[in-house]
Amino acid sequence: MANQNQHLITSIPFQNVRDLPLPLEESQCVLHKHELLVCGGQSKRTCYSYHTVKNEYKLICEYPSDIELNGHCVVKLVNKGSNKNRDQITLLSFGGEYKHTLVMKYVSTWNSDNDNEMNNFNQWIPFTDNHDHPVHIGRDYDDYQGVRAVIGGRDNNLLFITYYKNNISVFDLNTFQFIKHNTLPASQYASISYHCFVSTAEKSSDMILFCFDTGLSIKYDEDSNNFQFHQLPVCKVIALLNYYAYVYIDDVILFFGGYCYKDGKYVSSESVHKYSIQENKWMTFQITLPSPLRNCVAILSKDNTYIHIIGGQNDKNITVSTHMKTKVHIWDISLSVLIKFFIQYWIRTLNVKLGWIDYFDKIIFKYSKF
Repeated sequence: MANQNQHLITSIPFQNVRDLPLPLEESQCVLHKHELLVCGGQSKRTCYSYHTVKNEYKLICEYPSDIELNGHCVVKLVNKGSNKNRDQITLLSFGGEYKHTLVMKYVSTWNSDNDNEMNNFNQWIPFTDNHDHPVHIGRDYDDYQGVRAVIGGRDNNLLFITYYKNNISVFDLNTFQFIKHNTLPASQYASISYHCFVSTAEKSSDMILFCFDTGLSIKYDEDSNNFQFHQLPVCKVIALLNYYAYVYIDDVILFFGGYCYKDGKYVSSESVHKYSIQENKWMTFQITLPSPLRNCVAILSKDNTYIHIIGGQNDKNITVSTHMKTKVHIWDISLSVLIKFFIQYWIRTLNVKLGWIDYFDKIIFKYSKF
C-alpha cells in the first residue's frame, strides 16, 4: 500500500498576480502560447485572455445569451492538415447542467495584425459536422454538470468524457458520433463530477481519474474498442474531496483546495496534495493555499515553470476574483524533474561553457537533500 502520510515542507509562498476582471468560479481555462484563455464560469458568460508576460487581461467575447453555464467543460482541439496553424486554435465547449455544444476559432486578441481577420474568430458558434449540421455532445439523460474530458487517441480525434454518476464515453471528433459508453468501477460513495481527469501522454488513450475515494488508471484500446481499469490508492484527505483544482506535469498530479463534508457541514479546503504516478504514492504538503478555496482552476504556464490558480469560492461561500501563481519546482522536487528544469534554465539564459558544470552540480546537490 502506498505511503499516504508523507509530508513535505516548503516556505516559498504563492504569488498574487492581477485579479480577474470579475469574480469567477467553476471556470475553464486553456493555454495558448503566453495566454491563459479563461472561458466563463458559473452563471458568468464572459471570456478573457490573460497575458502571462504583460500581466493584463483582454476581453475575448461572451457566450451566447441563451447559454447558461453551470459545470461546463472546455478543451483545446488538435488542428490538423490544412488547418494546422500555430497562431490559431479551436476550442470546444460542452456540457454543464444545461447542455450546450459550441466551438471557437481563436486567434490572439493581443495581436493588432489580427484585427482585420476577426470576423470568423473569437466567438462561440454551434459545433457542426462536415455538412454544417449541428452536433450535440451528450444524450438527453446524461448528467453533464461537472463533466471532465480529455483529447486522446492515435490521431487525437477521440474525446474521452467522464461524468455523473459513474460514466465514461468516447466521442469520435472525425465522425461526430459516440463510439463507446461504459461504466466506471467507482466506489458507491463517489459521484463522478467536478473531479480530476487527465491524459498522461499525447496521442494516447491512457488516463487517470480521481474523485472522492475513487482512483482509477484507465486505458482504452482503439482496435478492440474496450476499456481497462485499474484501482489506484487515494489518500485519506483527498478521499473526502472534489471541486479541487488540479494540474498534471511530468508524471505528477497536484491538487489545490477542494470541498468536503466535515463536522456536520460543508467546508472548503486549503490543502495541497501530490500524487506520483511512477511511485504510486501520495504526499501532503504542510504549506497550504493562502485561504480555503474550491471551484478554482489550475493551469501550467507555457514553459511549465508556473502553475496559475484562478478564481474559485472561499470558505464564506463568496466567489472570488483571485489569481495567483506558484513555481512548479516547489511542489515537484524529485531530482529528475529538478535536473530538467535547471538544464532548461541554463540553456535559455547562458552560453554553455565548461565552467558552469561545477556550479550546476552544487545546485543539484542542494536540492537533492529535500
